[in-house]
Amino acid sequence: MSRRVHWLALVLVLIATGMSIAVYKHRVLGYPLQAETIEPTWIVQARMQITPGNGPIKASLRLPTNSPGMGQLRENFISRGYGLTVQEGSDRREAVWTVRRATQRQSLYYQSVFYRDPVSQTFLPRPAFPEVPSLEEPFQTAMLSTVEEVRRQSADIASFTTSLLKRINSSAPTEEMALFLNSPDYRGHRVRIARVILAGARIPSVQVNGFYLSDVSRTQPVRWLAVHNQREWLFFDPATGQMGLPDNFLIWWTGESPPIDVEGADLVDLAWSIRRNDLTALDLAEQRSAAHATWLAPFSLFNLPVQAQAVYAVLMLVPIGAFIMILMRNVVGMPSFGTFMPVLIALAFRETGLLAGLVMFSIVVAVGLSLRFYLARLHLLLVPRLTAVLIIVVFLMVLLSLASHSLGWEVGLSVGLFPMVILAMIIERMSIVWEERGPSDALKEGLGSAVIAALAFLVMSLPLVQHLAFVYPELMLVVLGLTILMGRYSGYRFNELIRFRALARSVK
Repeated sequence: MSRRVHWLALVLVLIATGMSIAVYKHRVLGYPLQAETIEPTWIVQARMQITPGNGPIKASLRLPTNSPGMGQLRENFISRGYGLTVQEGSDRREAVWTVRRATQRQSLYYQSVFYRDPVSQTFLPRPAFPEVPSLEEPFQTAMLSTVEEVRRQSADIASFTTSLLKRINSSAPTEEMALFLNSPDYRGHRVRIARVILAGARIPSVQVNGFYLSDVSRTQPVRWLAVHNQREWLFFDPATGQMGLPDNFLIWWTGESPPIDVEGADLVDLAWSIRRNDLTALDLAEQRSAAHATWLAPFSLFNLPVQAQAVYAVLMLVPIGAFIMILMRNVVGMPSFGTFMPVLIALAFRETGLLAGLVMFSIVVAVGLSLRFYLARLHLLLVPRLTAVLIIVVFLMVLLSLASHSLGWEVGLSVGLFPMVILAMIIERMSIVWEERGPSDALKEGLGSAVIAALAFLVMSLPLVQHLAFVYPELMLVVLGLTILMGRYSGYRFNELIRFRALARSVK
């Protein structure tokens, strides 16, 4: 493998890895791209009041499993003196409370937190074709006649179901449909009627029971109809025939059986309540990642102590500032002192502000440079001279802080956050360039350092950049890949195009 191929492969692997992890965290785990995004969650509670009998008690509550478009964060069971087991099957979950003997009425509670999850589309597995039901006459004839008539007026399973539900809800039903509607076994139960006729057409269907998620203190489950078209489940509102599950509908259990079974006691009341609780999308994503034990959960910076998080919130911006430095020097061709000095100065601007920081930077460098020229006449050795410059920088910073405080400019108090060693090195480097190449080059490099620091500060101060750098640290792999990509850039710089524009005209 040639060096060029190896270089390009490394760049592509780094960028692809960083972007893949970031896309996974955003699309699957729900980490937001904006810091202030708010996501709703709902706490659904079931309260069961039972009056005990004379023997053992067993209460079974159907639990939510898979609801398309919804995810579950956590669940809590509250009961005193009862044993609890959660039984799980392929298509159902149940919480079973048991006690040997109880003497007074007691309440059992179940709570669960749900959120919208567009990625989650799982429901029941693909069902088999149902057998045509055998009904008593005249219901058998009415069912087959209805199936034949609806089938002639529909093109597929979806249109068949929609047409059927419209017939069930019609204000002037046919004689066959009126037979089902007026029967004591089907009266008022649209889903049951629809499922019988769908079975007559050998179309798989199931009754789904759930809730419209809204902030209500007491609610009741509603029935919906789910039909399988051999590719996916289709959901229908039995009252309107409209297809498509609403975004705020939570499927709790399937089938016509009640949500709770009680043995050895009387069920006095089953109360459902829903409460909305808004969370930031970031908090919700962290809870989702922890609840589902994803492999990325241990690598989140939010697991660190608060003090460490504050440090890394700044450190994660340094690679971005350094990449801007690469672009300004290797592509634009702007001169500067050192490689990382402008980036560190840009970090100091985060505390002082851009304008005040540039003014303080200019004052300290200008006065320090003048005193550095004076020290040059003393012919000091390198280390003592640098130490003297550092002391001068500290002294100048103290004077600026005192002067700004006396004038009521509190921003001047932040000058102490400037990197003192970096300022001392800039003064030393600028004085050397001044002596070796003249004041013009020294001023160009000093001005270039200030411009790069200002640009890096503006980029690193963007809330979007700060949010992405901390929440998606894997994007540093993308920055690393781009840095390696720029490492072999040998094209023209922008300033060279300006410098040699006269030569380019003469060539033409």
